[in-house]
Formats: sequence, structure tokens, C-alpha cells
Amino acid sequence: MNVTLRPWAEGDDLRLLQTWGDPSDPQQHQDRTLLRPSHDGGSAAGADGWVRCLVAEDNGVPVAAGVVSTSRVHPKRLWFYAETAAPVRHRGIGTMLLNALRAEADVAVETIGTVELKTRLAVGHEGKVPDGAEATQRFLAGHGFREVQRSRRIVVDSGVLAPPELSEGGMTLEEAATGSVELTQAVSVFYQAVHDWDPAEMTVGRAQQLLLGPQTGASGAVVLRNRPKAEGGTITAFAISYTPERTEDPTDVLIGWDPELAPADAQFAAGALLAMLTAQYPVQVEADDAMTALTPMLDQLLSTGHARVLLDTRIWATDRSEDREPARDAAVEGAAGPGAEPGPDPADLPDPLAGSGADSAADPDETEGEREGAPL
Repeated sequence: MNVTLRPWAEGDDLRLLQTWGDPSDPQQHQDRTLLRPSHDGGSAAGADGWVRCLVAEDNGVPVAAGVVSTSRVHPKRLWFYAETAAPVRHRGIGTMLLNALRAEADVAVETIGTVELKTRLAVGHEGKVPDGAEATQRFLAGHGFREVQRSRRIVVDSGVLAPPELSEGGMTLEEAATGSVELTQAVSVFYQAVHDWDPAEMTVGRAQQLLLGPQTGASGAVVLRNRPKAEGGTITAFAISYTPERTEDPTDVLIGWDPELAPADAQFAAGALLAMLTAQYPVQVEADDAMTALTPMLDQLLSTGHARVLLDTRIWATDRSEDREPARDAAVEGAAGPGAEPGPDPADLPDPLAGSGADSAADPDETEGEREGAPL
């Protein structure tokens, strides 16, 4: 195998696009943006953090690439993404990238604070399984990853939920400025609460920058209060709308709630807000399974045909600190990049690093990613 590794260089995105072709799903499209020049972070790198990115060449032709990078909001794990061109899969190139990138992380562990990895993969797009998804999941399971989260982008039809009746002095719906301190604090607290599975450090400043600022596409917000603000009402739920890429698409909406509410009250608040948002127009909602106040209603709407899944993404992660056995029989869904070669039987594989390197896509957007950029 005449495969060599080198650092990412300017123009590699275009060179690899000629080899890879167009992305097979929106997740892969987003995750390719993770591939970028290596650097050590610090003031020179701005908010980008520590990054190591390698390109694999086969007889001088770029055929694969992989990256690991620190996360601004989730310090427990590094993001990992790798992709291999279809004609050269099953040759161990993904494993080569994975091992090299893990070695880079091991060397820098005192600076970056962790060597654990996480990656994501679309397992469903518009009702179809993206190419390479099943092979990538086998690759991940064989290299010590386990599935830790499901994130779905769901379109909810209009007029399928009965909006609650609003009475004077009672529950009220208000518009809110995306720069509002009160809203930003609510978003920050909510984000922290629904990411126990991947502990977050979402400050008010980061919430404004990554989820509410103009650069995210946030175009408006509404809040649901238990009573009017003038009467001391507090935010029980909120919704932030993001400008869709194509104007005919349903508006992309992030729905959150006060995590201090009792489960039944949180479900009522989230459901009431969703009903009011969809009274006349469909909306597009992104939800992790950790968003337990919203997912039961979405599942019910899916079962009755009043909603549909646009994109089904799974997040896989390593946790060597707990010395876990690889999750060989984990649900096949991950995210590492397209073309992860299945290789030999996972039971025969060592547990070298933990990442993946294949064909799919590496966060979001769990709801933990900038709307059009690298994950948080």
C-alpha cells in the first residue's frame, strides 16, 4: 500500500472534492468543514482551538483526510472526522488516519486535557440510509466507540396540534430580541441541562455567540411565560428561528424550556409552544433524545404521520477512562466520515484509539453546533 500521510494544505478541499464527489447528506456536508489546517490554538487561532488534520495520499493522489479538534463548549472529548474515497476503502486507510490522529492527541494531552473522541454520522436522510453508514458504524464499534446520542431533524406539519388558550393574566407568548440578556441566560441554562451526556461549559457569552448571534442565522425569537412579564412572569419555554437556506423550506427552530420545571410542566410548555409555532406553517425542529420534554411529542407526531424525519444522526464516543469494552452490538449509527472500512471481525481488533475514518460525517448538530459551521 503506497499510502502516506501529510498535514492538510491549502487547496486540499478542492483536491479531495474531485476524489470524493459531492456529500451524500447534509451532515457530511457540514462535517467536511471540520477539515482545516492544523494549529495549536491560542490567541493566534482565535476561537478555533487545537486542531490536527492529516491527508492520506495514494501514490501522490489525495484520497482521504481526517481531523481531531478541541471543542469550545464540550471539553470532555475531541471532535473526530475522517473520510475515505470509495475506490480505496477497506484498505486500512481509515485506521491509519485514526491511529495517527490519536497519537497527536496523546502527545498534546497536557495542553488539550483529553484524548477521548466523539464523532457523528447520518444514518438516515429523507428516508434513505446514506452510503457507507453501516460500514462506518462497524468500524466505530470495532475501534472502541459506542453510541451515546441520537439527534434528529424533524419537520412538523402545520395545524396538527391544538394551540392552548391564552387568557389575560395567565400564560402569554411574547416576541424577544435575540440579544436579550434574559433570553440568552435561559438558552445557556437549558443547553447545560440537556447535555449531561456530554458535559458542556455554555456561558452566557458563548450562548450569544454560538446560538443567538447574527452569524448563526438567528432571525427571531419568542418566549412563553407562565404569566405576563409585568406581573413577574418567567420564561417557561423559548423558540429561536434560523433563516433557512432555501426560503421554501420550513423555518428551522430551536425549542427549549426551563429545566427547573417538573417533567410534566416542561412537556406542557414545550408542547404548547410547538403548537403555537405550527398553527399556520410547518417548522423544522432539531432534537436530541436528551431533550425529554420534546421528544415524546415528536415521536407521537411521527407515528401518526404528522411529522417526518429529514435527517437522523447518531453520535458515537470513546471513554477509555472507564475501560469499557467496545460496544460491538451497538445500534449501527455513528459518524466518522464516509468510508470507514469494516476490516476484520471487530472481536479480532485491538482497541487502538477511538475515532473512525470513513464515509459519512463527523455535531448541531445535535443541537450543539453552530448553524453553519464547525460543531461546538
